[in-house]
Formats: sequence, structure tokens, C-alpha cells
Amino acid sequence: MSSQRLAFIGLGNMNGAILRGILASGHDPKLVKGTVRNPEKSQALSSELGVTVLAEGDNPAANQEAVKDADIIFLGVKPFGISDMCEQIKDHLPAGSVVVSVAAAVTTATMEAHLNPGQSVIRTMPNVPLQVGKGAVGLSAGTHATEEHVNAATALFEPSGLVVKVPEDQLDAVSAISGSGPAYAFYLAELMAEAGEKLGLDAALSRDLARATMAGAGYMLDDAAADPATLRKSVTSPKGTTEVALRIFEERGMRDIISAGAAGATARAQEISNDLAS
Repeated sequence: MSSQRLAFIGLGNMNGAILRGILASGHDPKLVKGTVRNPEKSQALSSELGVTVLAEGDNPAANQEAVKDADIIFLGVKPFGISDMCEQIKDHLPAGSVVVSVAAAVTTATMEAHLNPGQSVIRTMPNVPLQVGKGAVGLSAGTHATEEHVNAATALFEPSGLVVKVPEDQLDAVSAISGSGPAYAFYLAELMAEAGEKLGLDAALSRDLARATMAGAGYMLDDAAADPATLRKSVTSPKGTTEVALRIFEERGMRDIISAGAAGATARAQEISNDLAS
């Protein structure tokens, strides 16, 4: 069991998912501190997770207190709040600690510019399925992050999913595929349910069928040897109903739609990075 002391600045959807995944892997909750704005939320999360959660609403120094003895600090605030948060905590970070950002589009250079000289930082792009042990995380080290820091961060994420170390200039693309990807899958399930309704199925039944089908297909993909194209072909009989549906998807441009959406997400991440750096 890891003895790393952890601080989670912000416990929204992403940081909350990461923390739940880490706790599920056996990390001692007594070694974890988190922060939120609302005192009621802090009490609810403390009860649910068994960790210390401080609220800025009744303790303006909550963030500084949470990081002062932490080995690894996860920044889970919105991208446009990362620079201000770095400024807020920089003089309270212990020597040898590493700051891990889970915010899309915030570069390591931007974080380093708002932290004290030499502070180790790591930029990550995780996704929400980490909370059920089926996530994916892209990870890039900053200028001063050591191999030990990278290995420590990787070890915390690995029990909850796939961790890939990539050059930082590829993280926006990682964000477009795995970071935003769960929303694409949920959207597809939503559209499948709507299609079932149009075909005359009861709304609840159609939703259950779509949900179970997407979950089952995802389970089949949860294998390092699984190939999406091979699995698709295995359930597509020549001249059968599935073949007709897939042909229509192709004719209507579904391949181009997915590609354009991912490209748009990547471009937006780069726009945010540029705005934050200016």
C-alpha cells in the first residue's frame, strides 16, 4: 500500500473520479486531504470517502492547509483557474512534492510559470471511468519532474485503468479521444435509445437495451488484444441487418463526423492553451 500523502484541490467530477479510483485500490484515506468550496459538500464527501475534506467557505486557507504536507497534489480546478491556484499554493508546497494537473489544455510551462522555480509538475489527461477502474490517462512530465515523480503518479493511476506516457504536444489529441471519449459513448447510447423509440419500443425498454449493449460491447473491448475492427466484423454477417446499418452510417458520413469532432476538440484545447499562455 502506498504511503504517499495526497492532496486533491477541488473534488469535482474528474478529481472525484481519480480519488475514488485511488481509494478503491487500497490507498489509506487517512493520507488524503481534499478541498471544496461548500461546507455541506465537504461534510458529505468526508462521510462518503473517509478522507479529510476542507471547505473554503468556512476556511479561506483550506487549499494551503491541504497541500502543506502532501507529496502529490492533484489540481482539479477549471483550466482558467489553474494559474491562480498555482499562485495561491506555491509558497506552501513541501520540498520534493509534485503538482499534477488534470485540467485540459493547461501546459506544464503555464503551471511552472505560476509556481516557484524548480517545482515539479506533471500534466495529465484522465477520464471519468477511472472511478470504476476502467479509465485511461495520458501523462506528460514537466521540466523538473523526476522519474520518481512520474512513477509515483503512474502507480496511483494504474489500478484504475490504462496509463500512457506521451509527449506533451500529443496530450490535446489524447484529450479528444479518451478524455472526451466517454461523452461520445454516452451520446451514442442516447441516440440508440432514441432510435429504438422511433421504431416503436417503449422509452425505458429502449434505454435499457442501448445501455446494456454499450456496456457489453465496452466489456468485450476491455482486453489488450481486442481490436475494434475485428470485433465489428465478427458481428456483421454478409447481407445481414447489421451490414445494412453500418453501410448507411458510412454513406451518411459517420466516419468523417467522428474525425471532425475529435479534430474540433483538439483545436479547442489548443485555443485554450494559447489563451492561458497569453
